[in-house]
Amino acid sequence: MNLVLFAPDEIAAPLPRRDPRARHLLEVLRRAPGEEFDAGLVNGPRGKGRIDAVHDDALALSFTWGAPPAPPDAITLLVGLPRPQTARDILRDATTLGVSAIHFVAAEKSEPSYAQSALWRDGEWRRHVLAGAEQAFSTQIPAVTATHPLAAALALVAPDATRAPTRLALDNYEAPRALSDCHPLRDKPLVLALGPERGWGARDRAQLRAAGFEFAHLGSRVLRLETAVVAALTLAKAARGTL
Repeated sequence: MNLVLFAPDEIAAPLPRRDPRARHLLEVLRRAPGEEFDAGLVNGPRGKGRIDAVHDDALALSFTWGAPPAPPDAITLLVGLPRPQTARDILRDATTLGVSAIHFVAAEKSEPSYAQSALWRDGEWRRHVLAGAEQAFSTQIPAVTATHPLAAALALVAPDATRAPTRLALDNYEAPRALSDCHPLRDKPLVLALGPERGWGARDRAQLRAAGFEFAHLGSRVLRLETAVVAALTLAKAARGTL
């Protein structure tokens, strides 16, 4: 936790001692009354928090904020809905690297029961994007959905009249070139699509092609989905100069 994040409605209230952030401040950072720590407002500025008092049940905090952050990198991930633990890793690590949106989609080879996980049902996913942002010393968290079939998600990322995104789908079997040869431009939004753990199906590929996606691969080695997400984002952001 390199940055302690707070929602806007939390900054005027005491922080309960049972909150993991309070334990981190007192037990890991070993902050005492009168001392400061690095704080951030979710999707807002960074600044300094100050422990004004430590009570039996809560910490009294105050904050000073800096300038608003720059806009997030205009990269959207479309990911075939994976096992919940894989999704947790992707939520955290993609947020750490920096994306504007992550859409987990029901693809041809997705397991439907994964959508009923507590990760999505109970809103647990938010904890993982916050952890990714805190690791990155960033306040920005991506928009996240996990309820769309692939066709509906493709409609969400369809080009508008002013900014047509670069659209690349990762595939081990039908991609004619490597992602490292694609060179996505910084001044255009980028949509990266990765299939679920069993890969894209034939219907998925047809829908992606109809939506204007080009296919690319990450080399001859077969990667775990969570590893492929990190590798693809790293290559794309390096090419765009946003790493």
